[in-house]
Amino acid sequence: MALTDKQEMFCREYLVDLNATQAAIRAGYSDKTANRIGSENLSKLDIQKRISELKSDRNEVVKVDAEYVLKRLVEIDKMDVLDILDDDGRLKAVSEWPKPWRTTLSGFDISTTIYDRDESTEETILKKIKWPDKVKNLELLGKHIGVQAFRENVKTELTGKDGGPVQIELTDEQLEERLKEMGYGRRSSQLNEKHTDT
Repeated sequence: MALTDKQEMFCREYLVDLNATQAAIRAGYSDKTANRIGSENLSKLDIQKRISELKSDRNEVVKVDAEYVLKRLVEIDKMDVLDILDDDGRLKAVSEWPKPWRTTLSGFDISTTIYDRDESTEETILKKIKWPDKVKNLELLGKHIGVQAFRENVKTELTGKDGGPVQIELTDEQLEERLKEMGYGRRSSQLNEKHTDT
């Protein structure tokens, strides 16, 4: 089924901040009904499919995918302060820093002291460095690879083909065994009677 213009706009606006209510408002729905409409829209399969298509298109353009994110998380995890200090504990030139350091730090304070009046001798001291939160990074890394070590309540959902229920095929013997294990044992004769009647 084709989306309406408002639904298409909702899909595009949803990708801005992943907020269904705000996406509905920006797409032209009433402020009063935006919460309900946003939730309803997200439950519609054709809208879910369109949002997935738009996400894929966006990821293709910016070249960011799950593999890229995983690599960056691993780079951050492997950051070592010795990568930016020399053997005497002095700060190396920024051009000598590995790329993860240059692209991930959120700030640092350095102090430069000049010893000679002609400014020929100076010393640079790293006073403070603000690098990524390693625990948060490990949590994201764990979520990315499915470790879930940081979740208190792990919930697993399984779906079958096309998002439907999982279909399980059992022989009569397997079914009888499973029922016995659960305390709902049935006699073999009942199963045999059922098959002879059909």
